[in-house]
Amino acid sequence: MGTPAFAVASLNALIEAKLDVVAVVTAPDRPAGRGRQLRMSAVKERALELRLPILQPENLKDIEFHKQLDALNASLYVVVAFRMLPEAVWNRPERGTLNLHASMLPNYRGAAPINWALINGETHTGLTTFFINSKIDTGDILLREVVEIKPQENAGELHDRMMQIGATLLVHTVKNVLDGTVEPIMQTDFVGDDVHDAPKLTPENCRLDWSLSAQRNHDHIRGLSPAPGAWTHWKEKDHPDRQFKVLSAQVATDSGKHHVPGTVTISNGRLLIHCGKGVIEALEIQMQGKRPMDASSFLRGLQRRTGITVG
Repeated sequence: MGTPAFAVASLNALIEAKLDVVAVVTAPDRPAGRGRQLRMSAVKERALELRLPILQPENLKDIEFHKQLDALNASLYVVVAFRMLPEAVWNRPERGTLNLHASMLPNYRGAAPINWALINGETHTGLTTFFINSKIDTGDILLREVVEIKPQENAGELHDRMMQIGATLLVHTVKNVLDGTVEPIMQTDFVGDDVHDAPKLTPENCRLDWSLSAQRNHDHIRGLSPAPGAWTHWKEKDHPDRQFKVLSAQVATDSGKHHVPGTVTISNGRLLIHCGKGVIEALEIQMQGKRPMDASSFLRGLQRRTGITVG
């Protein structure tokens, strides 16, 4: 059971391990793009290539869907980046329902664990497989694997690495569950771990706060890159404010001269934004209604050079 590209790697790994995948459950086709044409999920595209039976329920509580599941006679359900399941689904198979989550549970429970680990400046994160229960991301842990976060790594890059590591971990877990060689551990036994939440990304929690340090803003930017993007407002005199995304940045050498947080300075073709402590150099940006571009190209088309702020 899965929907986005993150889940495709796990599906491939299960097939390559010659585990008997009897069907795939994924999201219904949805309108997407400017033409609003129906688009299938990444998991469905791969399932079609593999010629696997596909179920796309609108309602996970639908009795007909449950009958379809029972007809498959699967002993174990495997969930990767799917919807929250009702008990009538996760409690059906004989061996239970296990989930792959992109954090070291119980840390970073929620919808966006990769993003929040980066936003919070973590140096390590991880992957966890666990049995699903009635509360999201709280079930008994099966296996965990630590993943190091590289200093300049963004969410897209970390996502792609964890996608492959997680697929391997999932296969090990499935084999161990089927063999009866893994002992589930309650999450309350991991008392030494710091616990943060990983809530859904919203426009508000994607907004940059220039009163924070340059390092905090740098972590926020890479935690939301390449999408949805950390944003602020670009403010020029005699121009309406525009939404302005910083997609890539680095902490710049601080000249020591104090500026109000959010002040923009342009120096030797570099776009510098002053923070509560330190300075950010924007490397890739996206102005509202425009395509992403490198900061040097943006500056070449910028008429006003002083009196600009963001916030």
